[in-house]
Parts: sequence; C-alpha cells; structure tokens
Amino acid sequence: MTETFAYEYPEAAPYIEQAVDEHGEDWVLEHYYEQLYPLGQVMEIPEKDELPFYDPDEHDTMTEKERAEMYQAWAEYRENLRTGTKRGE
Repeated sequence: MTETFAYEYPEAAPYIEQAVDEHGEDWVLEHYYEQLYPLGQVMEIPEKDELPFYDPDEHDTMTEKERAEMYQAWAEYRENLRTGTKRGE
C-alpha cells in the first residue's frame, strides 16, 4: 500500500493490507464489496477504484444503486433465513 493511501484511510488501510497479505490483490478486488466495503459502517473506507492496485482496464466496480440492491437482497436473504420463509411467502 502507498503512504498516501494509508494517510487518507488510516483505519481501513491495515485491514485492506491484511486481506492482501492473506489472500492477494485479486481476491481483495473480487470480494471487496462483500468482505471489506461493509467496514464503511464503522470507519471511512475507500471506494474500490481508489485502491492502489485497482486497474480499470481489468476490474469493474459497482454503482451506488447496484451496491444498494445487493445489500437489500442480502438483508432479505438473512431475514428469510431468520424466519424460515422463502421469498414471496
């Protein structure tokens, strides 16, 4: 990670660095929204395209609307698991 990145995101940088060390940059980019982006609830975390190893020619990002839809679907899924119902019941 670059010093600038660590300076801009002092709380999140160690978590991202640890994930890169454990899984590699490709894994972090592939699982960013599911595994790391939710940290944004408790600390300032960068957008995926702000990561120093992000390459727009190789990787894609989700729009705010797409992320909202994904998290809404997860919330519905967790609620269905909790209540033991299926979607639409």
